[in-house]
Amino acid sequence: MYLGVEILYVEMNAGANRERASWPRRKANMSKFGKSSLLLLIAIVLVGLNLRPALASIGPLLDAIQRAIGLTDTRASLLTTIPVFLMGACALSAYRLRRLTGERYGILLGIAVIGLACAGRAGVSTGAGLVGTAVAAGIGIAIVQALLPAFIRRCFAERAGGVMGYYSTAIMGGAVSASVLSPRLASHFGWVAALASWCLPALLAAGAWMLATRGAGHSVVITEATRTPFSRSPRAWLLALFFGLGTGAYTLVLAWLPPYYTGLGWTPVDAGELLGVVTLAEVVAGLAVSFWIDRLPDRRPALLSAILSLFVGLLCLLIAPLQLALPSAILMGLGIGALFPLSLIVAMDHASDPRQAGELAAFVQGSGYLIAATFPFIAGVLRQHMASLGLAWVLMAGLSLVLVGIALRFSPASYARMSG
Repeated sequence: MYLGVEILYVEMNAGANRERASWPRRKANMSKFGKSSLLLLIAIVLVGLNLRPALASIGPLLDAIQRAIGLTDTRASLLTTIPVFLMGACALSAYRLRRLTGERYGILLGIAVIGLACAGRAGVSTGAGLVGTAVAAGIGIAIVQALLPAFIRRCFAERAGGVMGYYSTAIMGGAVSASVLSPRLASHFGWVAALASWCLPALLAAGAWMLATRGAGHSVVITEATRTPFSRSPRAWLLALFFGLGTGAYTLVLAWLPPYYTGLGWTPVDAGELLGVVTLAEVVAGLAVSFWIDRLPDRRPALLSAILSLFVGLLCLLIAPLQLALPSAILMGLGIGALFPLSLIVAMDHASDPRQAGELAAFVQGSGYLIAATFPFIAGVLRQHMASLGLAWVLMAGLSLVLVGIALRFSPASYARMSG
């Protein structure tokens, strides 16, 4: 989902205030792909499709997994917490990854690790083994997400914004596919085979990536410029907190919405399809932000609308989870899907130049992912000790009000005050 819409997406949106091309021009640019560029675009889409199934396939099957291997709710939460935590750690050290591996081979390494992690689930018989595959998958996802956006910008130049749209859509498509198909596969082949089957798309993506990037120009190791110490800026930490709370809503829903509904009597297939509805709503919201945000120099109305959608969706989940399941899923998806790009666009509004924008995005995402990683873990602890996820939804609703308070501080007049 939108955890994968990386630094480049926001740089392109932030740059719109100065030099963003119109949609007709972007459409014309995308029609000019040559054969090699089209192959590279296909490879990028295939890679993007593999960045969420290792996470999204777990939720609809969690009850069956827990029954089979005796996994506690707390340890089950680690299957989402660990990968998201690693996303944050790698976002904070993206410049070191580029120097160490280069982009082409680093991305290949990441997708290979994802594939091996999924394949390794074929032999899982203990909770520790499943958590171990989550660690491996998280490392692979984090490596790809840290390196691929810069690769896209370097290789596609003025067409990078359009390519980034395909990439982010592919990420969300992977989440939808995993949430909907995994329980169906499990009904025929068992949950172990369903989880392991996601190694096949990774194998396809790895082959396509090597074929499409075999030109020497794609193997460049990037040298980083001097970095800005955003960790000293109270405003940068406020931006990171806002991003982390909004993304935490996504990680919470991704990990625990399907188990919540299977606990209410739904089948894993139905619960997985409900998560698919959430993700599709996120796609719609993300596209709407892309098309309309430039008309709102003051981002606060859009931010508050997204938070309101999330809050009302959570209220529906709490008041009548069975009767209002569909409206709840749609509203939460719209809110989460809009909050992710909006929170990063607001962060980029605070940057004075492209280099600073990239560094600020890395700091906001890295720190924010570390915050978001705690949400599914806390929910798992609550479920284990209280036999219910109700309090987790209440806490998220309360944090939505915190988001309102933070959003109100993001007036355009405040953008220059990075010191707080």
